[in-house]
Amino acid sequence: MSLVMIVTRDVADRFRGFLASTMLEVAPTVYISPRMNAGIRSRIWKVLADWHGAEPRGSIVMIWRDVNETGGVGIANLGLPPRDLVEIDGLWLTKRSL
Repeated sequence: MSLVMIVTRDVADRFRGFLASTMLEVAPTVYISPRMNAGIRSRIWKVLADWHGAEPRGSIVMIWRDVNETGGVGIANLGLPPRDLVEIDGLWLTKRSL
């Protein structure tokens, strides 16, 4: 179990309602769960991805601890611009995917 954070931008109200029912909203459009397992995380992401596919407005970014990824952080994106973590000369940077 690890900390999961989701940040939304310009999405429909139902996204915010759903996320507020499953996670703690610590600031407007910023949601965290201090102990969420991978199964719950993937189910929440599937709901968000399905809804975003039906109404592709705004963007959603989910971040969680993943020791197998660059910097130990997993990132999932919906909307634009998608981003990836890359390591360059020992620094972790975000890169816009094209």
